[in-house]
Amino acid sequence: MSTFSGLGTALSSLIAQRQALEVSGQNVANANTVGYTRQRATMVSQPTAVVASMFSTSDGVGNGTRVNGVARLADSFLDAQVRVTTSSTAYLNVRSTAYATLEKSVGEPAKTGLATQLSSMWSAWQDLGNTPNKDSARAVVMETSTAVVDRLASLYTAAQTQWEQARTSTVGAVAEANTIGANVADLNKQILNIQNAGGNANELMDQRDLYVTQLSELIGGVASVRDNGQIDVLVGGNALVSGVTVHTLAVTGATTFTQATGTPPVAVSVEWAHRPGVPAGLSGGTVGGQLSVLAPADASGTGGILAEAASRYNDLATTIATQVNALHSTGYTIAGTTGTNFFTSPVGDPAALKLSIAVASPADIAVGGANLGALDGSIGTKIGSLGASPTGPDAQWSATVVELGSRAGSATARHAVAEAARTNAATQQLSQASVDTDEETVNMLAFQRAYEGAARVMTAIDEMLDTLINRTGVVGR
Repeated sequence: MSTFSGLGTALSSLIAQRQALEVSGQNVANANTVGYTRQRATMVSQPTAVVASMFSTSDGVGNGTRVNGVARLADSFLDAQVRVTTSSTAYLNVRSTAYATLEKSVGEPAKTGLATQLSSMWSAWQDLGNTPNKDSARAVVMETSTAVVDRLASLYTAAQTQWEQARTSTVGAVAEANTIGANVADLNKQILNIQNAGGNANELMDQRDLYVTQLSELIGGVASVRDNGQIDVLVGGNALVSGVTVHTLAVTGATTFTQATGTPPVAVSVEWAHRPGVPAGLSGGTVGGQLSVLAPADASGTGGILAEAASRYNDLATTIATQVNALHSTGYTIAGTTGTNFFTSPVGDPAALKLSIAVASPADIAVGGANLGALDGSIGTKIGSLGASPTGPDAQWSATVVELGSRAGSATARHAVAEAARTNAATQQLSQASVDTDEETVNMLAFQRAYEGAARVMTAIDEMLDTLINRTGVVGR
């Protein structure tokens, strides 16, 4: 082995320790960077050179060390777990938020709630039954009944507005997913080019993983890693991103609340833009949750939150009109007119939105019984008793509110459980991939000491060579 080989060994250590120190410095610099995964320089020893020669000799000592790569300390299992739990949490968060917003619009129990207004209307009918000769009592019936009609219309309008906002949000989320998918495809291309050139693309991989997690949150995307380092993102078993190719999504189906609640109802769906008519099969993420909220009514309560609420409002409006009209049409006005309806709801229109008062004036309210005189109010008393009926509007509305509260509570609880699972997965991922500044400080000290040791080796060999070169042969001169 050459006398000068020691210099090469020391030099290789100087280079390797400096590179390792730079990697630790990069970790510390990105300790607070979102999505950054800590890195570590991997060193390997360089074996001694063996020359095929009859008189070659070797003392078996190697030729130092070198950095053969910079490892990215990520865990693919933990990454996948974070994406799955993120998708589930986003889906349940949308449904929980939708229920909370719907509950707020219902506003029960409250003095301004529909239950209170129904109670006021029945009380007004009872009062009119007791004092059918008072114009003030008739006016109160008109006023309280109008308040119920207006409240039903506002409930339906609130559900309609919430549906339209949800659809707009869905369109925006799908557009964002398409953009992120294009970014992932572009990063796949850059990473492959850098790796083929022998470079390090760890920071680009961090950025790509962050994008993939965002896709999981938006559309429930699942990542599949190729052997060449590229990532495919699958949605419903089909590729949104395949290598450097991206397939975009489009929102189709119902564009208005009327279509979503019509007969037959039209569902909002997300399809592949390059394959019209083929649904993407989203079952998770924000968009999947929005689709379940926007869906037509579903008696099971697993979808169609807003369409089902509108259906309940329509059913209640129909019940009010039917039961009140059934009694009112048998009553007589002060003028002796009978067979008139108190409420009217045009056929084919949403009953809750179009319910209105049919009588033109308080005098047209028919509360007198047949052959009981102009001042009889027995029909008014019967109408007022509908509030206590087990099959009346109040009981129907109470059941609706209770069921809404139960489903909202269940949705909130499920979201809380999913969020706890997501937080736990994210914590495990961070514990594996995030930078520990204390650990990096220890590593930097180790690399510093190794660098100083290599420098001392080089100095010692330099002094030896100086003696060999400049002092050999001076004895006896």
